[in-house]
Amino acid sequence: MAESPEAVETGGGRRRVEEDARARGIPVRIVERPAARSLEEAAALLGIQPGDIVKTLVVKRSDDTFVFALVPGGRKISWPKLRAVLHVNKLQLPDASVAFAATGYERGTITPFGSSTAWPVIADTTVAGRTVSMGAGEHGYSLFVDADALLAGFAATLADITDPE
Repeated sequence: MAESPEAVETGGGRRRVEEDARARGIPVRIVERPAARSLEEAAALLGIQPGDIVKTLVVKRSDDTFVFALVPGGRKISWPKLRAVLHVNKLQLPDASVAFAATGYERGTITPFGSSTAWPVIADTTVAGRTVSMGAGEHGYSLFVDADALLAGFAATLADITDPE
């Protein structure tokens, strides 16, 4: 699903990200970047380590609500760990159209900043204490943010929710 012509024309996704970050008092830096074919290539383009790229995954609960799971590069969601943190028996990654409907962002651009719904944020413990890069609401851009400011600004739950890939 592409953003509407009006959203693209006005910087739709990035504008929402910047406005939400400002409202939360969280400094962010958004940079333009070329497309990458792998995590390692993306990290090299940004001049950072792969683990400093944090994927924002939209996870659907059985009651049709969602959470954002923040997962560093080189790691994957541990479903048993995440289910235990959320005290649920069933979770799933929704298809792209459901994730878009839940956030207003296409896959590859998803971030908690400016999401159309403010879903809870669960971050892996390895995210804390550093500067990270993540989706910026539009393809071709990355956002840099102090992870501790991000976690505080979203009242995120910090938990062991991942395993190495």
